[in-house]
Amino acid sequence: MTETSPWTFDGETSPLSTAAISTLVDGRVLAISANSGDINGELGPHGLFFLDSRIVSRFEVVINGKPIEPLGMSQAVSFAADYIGRNISDVDTADHPLVAVRHRSLGNGMIESIEVRNYDTKAHPCNMEIFVEADFADLFAVKERRAVGDNGATSTTDGQDLFFVSSEEKNLGLKVKADITPENIEPKRMKWSTEIAPGESWKVQLRFVAEIDGQAVATPKTTDSTSARIRHEAWFQKIPKVTGDNMLISSATAQSLRDLESLRIFSANHPDRAVVAAGAPWFMTLFGRDSLLTSWMSLIVDPDLATGVLQTLAQFQGSKVNPDKEEEPGKIMHEVRFNESSSTDLEDGDFYYGTADATPLFVMTLGELDRWGESPEIVESLLPNADRAMDWIINYGDADGDGYVEYDRSINNSLFNQGWKDSGDGIRFNNGDIPETPMALCEIQAYTFGAYRARARLARNSGDAELAQDMEQRAATLRENFNRDFWIEDKGWFAVGLDHEKKQIDSLTSNIGHCLWTGIVDQDKARIVADHLMSEAMFTGWGIRTMANDTTGYNPTGYHTGSVWPHDSALVAAGLMRYGFVDDAHRLMVGLLELAQHSNWRLPELISGFSRDEFSEPIPYPASCSPQAWSAASTLLILRWLLRLDPWCPEGRVWIDPVLPEGFSRLKLENLRLAGNRIDITIENGEVSVDGLPDHIEWQRGLREIGPREKWN
Repeated sequence: MTETSPWTFDGETSPLSTAAISTLVDGRVLAISANSGDINGELGPHGLFFLDSRIVSRFEVVINGKPIEPLGMSQAVSFAADYIGRNISDVDTADHPLVAVRHRSLGNGMIESIEVRNYDTKAHPCNMEIFVEADFADLFAVKERRAVGDNGATSTTDGQDLFFVSSEEKNLGLKVKADITPENIEPKRMKWSTEIAPGESWKVQLRFVAEIDGQAVATPKTTDSTSARIRHEAWFQKIPKVTGDNMLISSATAQSLRDLESLRIFSANHPDRAVVAAGAPWFMTLFGRDSLLTSWMSLIVDPDLATGVLQTLAQFQGSKVNPDKEEEPGKIMHEVRFNESSSTDLEDGDFYYGTADATPLFVMTLGELDRWGESPEIVESLLPNADRAMDWIINYGDADGDGYVEYDRSINNSLFNQGWKDSGDGIRFNNGDIPETPMALCEIQAYTFGAYRARARLARNSGDAELAQDMEQRAATLRENFNRDFWIEDKGWFAVGLDHEKKQIDSLTSNIGHCLWTGIVDQDKARIVADHLMSEAMFTGWGIRTMANDTTGYNPTGYHTGSVWPHDSALVAAGLMRYGFVDDAHRLMVGLLELAQHSNWRLPELISGFSRDEFSEPIPYPASCSPQAWSAASTLLILRWLLRLDPWCPEGRVWIDPVLPEGFSRLKLENLRLAGNRIDITIENGEVSVDGLPDHIEWQRGLREIGPREKWN
């Protein structure tokens, strides 16, 4: 692990919101450009990225000595876009006749056709030049503004194509090939000269081919026959359709589905197994926590995503004690990177295990997949991995034997905080002090409680009564101790964590909402917690702040110290609904959906934590990923909890008890996968109908009572 590990950077990042940005995604390939289509790494985090390296740092088109004036762009799918512009001539006229249309499509590289159309009644010269550079900079060097110069890369030409080669450490290369031989070519530049007749056009197609160890990686033959397009169409044919009389939910879910599809990645060794990357542009890779939470929230549209994530994380589950990677037996990894890899396969990535929450989330997600009645044979095959995860929780995660899962980094340049708020200042005391590790965070105990409950249910389903009883007892003990040790009586909320001396870390944070989500909170404390979460100190009108605005160290533009994260708020909303606080849940859900409306229906990774009463528009966070996986999935979690859909298919039952906010009277979900069937759920003016359930599944309306002080699980 290098001193500049991507998971440890706390400095300044390149903002994505300072200029118009276009982002295209296809698996682990992404292109970031201006909305003109031009890529210029000196203007921002632009580039064509492959295997966490920038294989194109500059790609600019000049016609008749002038850059193209952008008119607009059109993007219907995640992996392709059209950029429309015109050539500004020296003639003093309002209308210029040469229009350029650039069609860009990603594969394992990029294909771009540039068509110049002449809308004049006379011929015009078209002298086109393209400028290409490749610095092969690491993705995080770009993000952190450390990419300087050509990074040791070289550029050559054979008179037909352009070639770029990285330094020896990376073994990456790039070939740029045109379907029309350039009139003039030199390193980093191609030129063509022609004349376009009235009403005619001229077009050239460029292929940007990534190379590994001198061997080309296959790219699509044309811009319209990509494997990405095939996968795109197949996915949208199988997922549910959401309609209703309120555009907030239908439009937001439609965009979420497009975003989730774009973030799916596939390994060459398992081409039919989709997993979800955390987000573009910085996190286009598999993350334990992010991918698990995203797939959990997305079960309502695609259980296969959870299956793929679970199988892949099980494949790379920790097998030994390796302090350099923070690996331990049974532990689920934090992330995989490819910055020093010469392969596109996940197996050849660089794995890092420094997270304490992915392991219980793995067991929770496996249990949830089982409840939906999907892939029972896969669930059974993953039970040994679940048991290894439980062993990690009990013997490694709880190193001091106090019943709580703690974390303490094993090397200096790894993550200091290893919960979802993993920035160095993300966890604070109410006076602003940073606690010392080892630390036990509240939401990690909540996930552990959920993992115990999930493993107990799986054990009951398989007839292992002894294991089920053991897991239930561990869950009950954890719940009792948690409500005693984490509860701050004089403040009326749970500590965000316990520090190395078991002292309560007493700031008011959104983390406690995750505790409502999993059900670890005692009923007599739930209303008090909900009131704090929905107070002016926490609820901005768009979502829940990560930290209360009256805490020392609060910063509305801080990454984890006052900003609003939609996935975090969606989990809080689910927790509020679980404990029956419907009005509060609706206020929060509608706020999130209205945030999506203000963001072209895409929920960003995070926004600044300014109050909606102070500024009528949400204030962006400058380096927010877009699209981002668990933000996209947040809309789907909202949909599930509006329906109050609670499947228990192994027991032959499913609870569906919708409660819609004011302004929503009709909502329909068609083609939902449940227990091997496709079902439709329709809500019309309070009436509910469910069609297509298999005969062995009984639909019940009303809240399910499964134990004292608990309604939902």
